[in-house]
Amino acid sequence: MNHHFLPLLDFIQNSRALAVELETELTKRPALSPDSGGEGELDKCEFLEGWLRAHGLGNLRRIDIPDSRAKGGVRPNLILTIEGKAEGGARLWIISHTDVVPPGEAKLWAGDPWTVVEKDGKLYGRGVEDNQQGLVSSVLAALAFVENGLKPARTVKLLFVADEECGNKFGMDALLKLEQKSAEPLFREGDMALIPDGGDSKGQTIEIAEKNLVWAKFTTTGVQAHGSRPDLGANAALAGSALALALHEGLAAQFGETDALFNPPYSTFEPTKKEANVPNVNTIPGEDVFYMDMRILPRYPIKLVAGAIGRIACEIESAYHVNIVFEFLQSVESKPTAPDAPLVRLLSEKIRETLGVDARPIGIGGGTVGAALRNRGIDSVVWSPIDDTAHQPNEYALVQNILDGAKVMAAVMDTLLTTLPT
Repeated sequence: MNHHFLPLLDFIQNSRALAVELETELTKRPALSPDSGGEGELDKCEFLEGWLRAHGLGNLRRIDIPDSRAKGGVRPNLILTIEGKAEGGARLWIISHTDVVPPGEAKLWAGDPWTVVEKDGKLYGRGVEDNQQGLVSSVLAALAFVENGLKPARTVKLLFVADEECGNKFGMDALLKLEQKSAEPLFREGDMALIPDGGDSKGQTIEIAEKNLVWAKFTTTGVQAHGSRPDLGANAALAGSALALALHEGLAAQFGETDALFNPPYSTFEPTKKEANVPNVNTIPGEDVFYMDMRILPRYPIKLVAGAIGRIACEIESAYHVNIVFEFLQSVESKPTAPDAPLVRLLSEKIRETLGVDARPIGIGGGTVGAALRNRGIDSVVWSPIDDTAHQPNEYALVQNILDGAKVMAAVMDTLLTTLPT
């Protein structure tokens, strides 16, 4: 550990009040996607931009993605750059997202989800853990260098993206599409990314791979009829139910291999959301719509799964005399980061030195911006010490987890130059 690193650690450990302040202010500004009935991330992003400038972190760039549904007509993505000692070369990206999910049922919350309450070392509120914990940790790590008059080993970029919770269309995916048209790509060869958007309570797991992710919508069309005369109709609800069960069981059997890197170690095919059909009990519905969430081991290409879905749908069509149409609302395949990649080795080393914890690589069910980055050729890992209360009522973040995450980030930033080739 470098001789100047102790002041960085001291600054972070003494930044408890700053962590609470930033968490509290961010939570006051709900950043809900228009897909979730919100106005987007503009208020939150503008506050964050102002806060960073006020604290000496002014090397900022904002990339607004047009979205007419959102406040201001944009979905903002903000980049903070901390120049490193090394000129040029690969950079370290630390990527968090500013959007959050809705609170859900208000009666399940002990208080207002948008007002942070501190109790027993925990900050309660929607978004405090997912993903504001990682966001605040990254800011504190960057601030530690600036306040101590130091530079990280090489350039660090904190990226605060929009739209992570609803598919990345106006966030990471949009940034990568813009990059293809730009003379100066956002990411360079050799860049790597740390994404503090998942983990475990002790910081023991480094996510290096994600399952392929599919969100699918199934529409079954039959013939509406009176409930007493099913012989005159074709029950779309019955056929839809049969389809959901056939897909759940049939796909699991066909794509049934396991991989111990993941938990659970198998592919999952789960019916989830269902739309309302007829409003009364005594009518046989002529249309039925349901959705599935599929998390598929990377060894199975999505195209292969789509073929199997088509065959099962044809069988149900024939058996129930209905028509079935399906579409993929989201479809993401991801290459893994190698378990011995430089960033994985470096992060493991710094977790051990800073927190006294031995970390191991794992795979997860999918759903972070890491998938798109790996496909772009950017080695990416997902890590943070986190209690995993995301999307739950009474979501909380441990203040010490925020500080510990910042310490490890600062350690990685401080030693990147000597650990990795230029």
